[in-house]
Amino acid sequence: MQIPFSPSPTSSLGVEWELALVDRRTRQLRGAATAILDEYQAKIGEHAEQRAKHELFESVIEVVTGVCDTVADAKADLAVTVGLIEDLAASRGLALMCSGTHPITSYADQQISPDPRYRSILERMQWVARRLLIFGVHVHVGVPAQDRAIPVVNALVGYIPHFLALSASSPFWLGLDTGLASSRSKVFESLPTAGLPYLLSDWEQFERFMGTLVSSGTVETIREVWWDVRPHPDFGTVELRICDGLPTLLEVGAIAALTQCLVDRMNTRLDQGYRLPTPQRWVVQENKWRAARYGLDAEILLDERGTTRRVRDEIAALVDDLLPVARRLECVDELTDVLHILQVGSSCDRQRATAQRADGDLSAVVDVLLREMKSRRPL
Repeated sequence: MQIPFSPSPTSSLGVEWELALVDRRTRQLRGAATAILDEYQAKIGEHAEQRAKHELFESVIEVVTGVCDTVADAKADLAVTVGLIEDLAASRGLALMCSGTHPITSYADQQISPDPRYRSILERMQWVARRLLIFGVHVHVGVPAQDRAIPVVNALVGYIPHFLALSASSPFWLGLDTGLASSRSKVFESLPTAGLPYLLSDWEQFERFMGTLVSSGTVETIREVWWDVRPHPDFGTVELRICDGLPTLLEVGAIAALTQCLVDRMNTRLDQGYRLPTPQRWVVQENKWRAARYGLDAEILLDERGTTRRVRDEIAALVDDLLPVARRLECVDELTDVLHILQVGSSCDRQRATAQRADGDLSAVVDVLLREMKSRRPL
């Protein structure tokens, strides 16, 4: 199976942000995506590029950017669309929110979106797909050729615990504290084609792998391979998909900057003739679990000898290391917002603190998440 790749000459950027529609009175999720998206399309015009889309459930809308040169451009792009959707939601008694899971709403009560693609996925995967009332942020960064995509994917896999710890925002599931920082990552990886990617040798092996999946009927298209990091041939990007939903635009920008800087540096090193490192899968798997369980308090493995270090210290050192790249990409402010997250805590930390102050009332957690979305910054 040949898979054409649309190269990106620069480290261009695209962001996808999955948002929840929350009833302001009950704080539960409420399905209204079809009506909101129809009105949104009418408002922007029939021929305008759509920046808001359906997801699996009617209570979820995905907001996407166009192709952006800088993180500031991506944040501005998202802010415009989110503002439009917020207004349309408000007229229906709804507000927007984002976290890896909704603290109190059950997936069993939610209506599936009318998109035939999602109906097909649900028919094939049943309960595993029916539970996917989860929210994430995906970041695309351009790579210049298909022979770069697999080495960059493999190298980026080593940073999965960093991104998961920073973005962890799903401690609660069906009204209960799971004891995890990211329950979303555990729910999502139960899909047969989700979770850690296979560490493939080159583009040709990727094509053979995908050809087997399609010809065997495992997937209908390669869009249904939902790895934590994957190449996206149509966009000419590497896509980071590990992150939990982020409640604020500041956090989205921080994650986008960290991703763009890392991929750009990897592209530069390949230009200089270096070989990018491919981590051992078992090390990454253990580190992903530690980040999902402990968030920013995790200690991650640095090597096969069992050397460990606090992930927050690794993240701080990584930001410092990437500052020269950030200056060139004009995202120093957004990259240093990563340090702000380390100071105030991840959304998981903030949610648990809110629940403790409210004597376990998770409606208070929803209220804070709604306020954070509106303020665009962690509270």
